[in-house]
Amino acid sequence: MSQQHTAKGSSPRSSHQGAPNIWLELSLRSEVSAISPFVDTLMRLIKKFRWVKEDEKDIEVALYEVLANAVIHGNHEDPENQVRVSCRCGTDEISIIVRDEGQGFDIDKVPDPTAPENISSSHGRGIYLMRTLMDEVHFEGGGTVVYMRKFARENSAHGGNGGEDRGISTAVTSC
Repeated sequence: MSQQHTAKGSSPRSSHQGAPNIWLELSLRSEVSAISPFVDTLMRLIKKFRWVKEDEKDIEVALYEVLANAVIHGNHEDPENQVRVSCRCGTDEISIIVRDEGQGFDIDKVPDPTAPENISSSHGRGIYLMRTLMDEVHFEGGGTVVYMRKFARENSAHGGNGGEDRGISTAVTSC
C-alpha cells in the first residue's frame, strides 16, 4: 500500500476528551484494493483518540464512500493517479478533505437516490450517504475536492446538522 503519512501543523492544544489536535496529509494510489487498508489505518487513529467516539462508524462509512468515488469515478482506477486526503482531528471534531486528479462532475446533475425511479439503481448512493452521515459536506473544484466534517455529539451546537449541506471550506481552511 503506497500511503504517505505526514503529520503537519500538530497543535499542543487538546480537546475536552484529552486527545491532541493533529493534521494529517495522506495519499493513496487509485486502486480499489487500497481503500480498505487506508480507511482501516485512519480509523484506528480516530478510534484511539476518541475525538467523536459515538460517531466513528458514520465517519468510516463516509470515508469509504468518498474514497471509492475518488478512486473509481474521479481517477478511473488509474494507479498512476493519487487520491490525497487531509484530515484535521481534535477540538471535538474531524474534518476531512479528499482530492482526486479527475475531471470532476456537476453535483447538481447527480440523481436523488431516494427518488422512486432511482430506488432500484445499483449505484448512486455515495454522496447521499456522505451527506446523511456527516454534519457538513461541500464540493469544490468541479467535484474533485470534497470537504466533510463531523462534530462530537456533545458539540453539536457548533453547527452539526445531521447531514445538511452548509459548506465548510472556510472552517476547514482556517485551522
